[in-house]
Amino acid sequence: MRSSSEMATALADEIDVLAKAKREIGGAYVPSDDEAYMSESQQDYFRQLLMSWKRLILAASAGTLQQLQDGPIREPDLNDRASSETDWGIELRTRDRQRKLIAKIDSALRRIEEGEYGYCEVTGEPIGLGRLIARPIATMTVEAQEAHERREKVSRDD
Repeated sequence: MRSSSEMATALADEIDVLAKAKREIGGAYVPSDDEAYMSESQQDYFRQLLMSWKRLILAASAGTLQQLQDGPIREPDLNDRASSETDWGIELRTRDRQRKLIAKIDSALRRIEEGEYGYCEVTGEPIGLGRLIARPIATMTVEAQEAHERREKVSRDD
């Protein structure tokens, strides 16, 4: 089970990588409510953003893999070794979380191609540009997500 500080760090890292992806695609265009929802321009924006985000995650993963292949931890001091092993454990959990994130990104890219991106998988209503800009892999409206989380909490409490 992850501590709340580990989860917060992982979320902050995810947000940082997403922000970097937004800077990477650059350009003056930002989806706006002034245009048709999920217009071709909006779909192109989200497609580029998702592909950039995925590329950055994969690049970071390649660095971790290279470090793992370079050899085991060889700290002579037991405390230093324990600290290094803890750091590696956190790094590997982060990479596992990112592996799952890549699957969600691939799913979002598939939904763009199928014309389903931007619409709630539960209600069929538009998710909203603000939510998609903040969380491009969102599959539900805020309301549907909150209802889903309430149902999960009730089932966990049983």
